[in-house]
Amino acid sequence: MGNFKYLVLFVAVFFVSCSSLKNKTDLSETLQVFNAAHANKVLVASHRGAHMGNFENSIASAKQAIRLGVDIIEADVKTTKDGYLVLMHDSSIDRTTTGKGKVEDLTLAEIRKYKLKAPYGRISDETVPTFEEFLKVTKGKIMVDVDMKTDNVKGILKAVHDFDMGDQVFYFDNDYDQLDLIKELDKSAQLMPRAYSLQMADSAIVKFAPPVVHIDSKFNTKEVGDLLKKNNSRIWINTLGEKDALIRYGKGEEVVQELIKYGANMIQTDEPEMLLELLRYKGLHH
Repeated sequence: MGNFKYLVLFVAVFFVSCSSLKNKTDLSETLQVFNAAHANKVLVASHRGAHMGNFENSIASAKQAIRLGVDIIEADVKTTKDGYLVLMHDSSIDRTTTGKGKVEDLTLAEIRKYKLKAPYGRISDETVPTFEEFLKVTKGKIMVDVDMKTDNVKGILKAVHDFDMGDQVFYFDNDYDQLDLIKELDKSAQLMPRAYSLQMADSAIVKFAPPVVHIDSKFNTKEVGDLLKKNNSRIWINTLGEKDALIRYGKGEEVVQELIKYGANMIQTDEPEMLLELLRYKGLHH
């Protein structure tokens, strides 16, 4: 009887382990889908990491995204007064840390005096991570969308090259001059320009021939979808805000169908776990 109990326990642990491994991000699969523009699978991007119940742009949120099986982590990168690259969305550290001040007016050491903070005052044990610390955690595990919140292009490219992560990183910016500079410094760099209209999407294709273009729901049309698919570009779209709220309240299927009906196949969300569960149930995730 005792041996039977141990056997049952072993089987239970085995299946839990297998389930965990199944959900964990598989970078090779993600890259295969990412590089197949016409694949009918949707890639999920976690906005500032898996930060719901966590801390945005943190190492903890990056590790959680990987555990969940997220395909891409979006990370905002800024530069400190003394030239260090750090993960931070805002111009100041006021909202997301226990300190105050503009990132560009503070040294890394000064920023590191403070802890990360979540809405409603929850405090982390973690401090603001450097870009290099973030890359060390994500290398070989998950794709990275670098949201360029700094003009320190050389520093970002050097860090990515030092970690030999060029194939798993792409760069997002509204500023086409900044994207031009990235391409000038690294011809192999993968870009994601943002477009605000059909005409701008066309310009992005002509100018960059990018692997992915960021569009908005307000011009998620058949014309835009056909244009981008014809030019072998993936289509990135967000559920941030109202659409994420609908996902939380059980209306995710309608949200997803509305987003993907013209070919959008990369979705950025603040609710990666719920979106992944939905996409897997619908057979839309690899």
